[in-house]
Amino acid sequence: MKRLGIAALLSAAGLALAGCSEVTNAVDQTNKAATKVSACAEALSLADLNPDPATLKERAADKERRLRELANSVGEKDVAGALTGMADSYLQAQKENIHDAGKVADWTKRNLDRLDALRKVCA
Repeated sequence: MKRLGIAALLSAAGLALAGCSEVTNAVDQTNKAATKVSACAEALSLADLNPDPATLKERAADKERRLRELANSVGEKDVAGALTGMADSYLQAQKENIHDAGKVADWTKRNLDRLDALRKVCA
């Protein structure tokens, strides 16, 4: 009888642990989704849709750094890749003579393409 009680107790403990594992997985998934949503929202707010050539180069370093931080914080490779692509765009803005109107237009087009890629993976 004592063995039956111990077996029942072990079974109950096993079920409880299995339940804990499911709860832990659900919490992990929720945290990953929240991280993705917050990273996507912040990245979208960082995007320059109508850049001012006078300040674009100055602000590009901060935006690049923040986008790379976001990419490192997100567990999903496709989202991290889109964030890195946007960061690369701001790195490019730092290196180019972005004051020329034609270059600003080209950079904006490329940035919009990268922003579209981000929107798709964040949806």
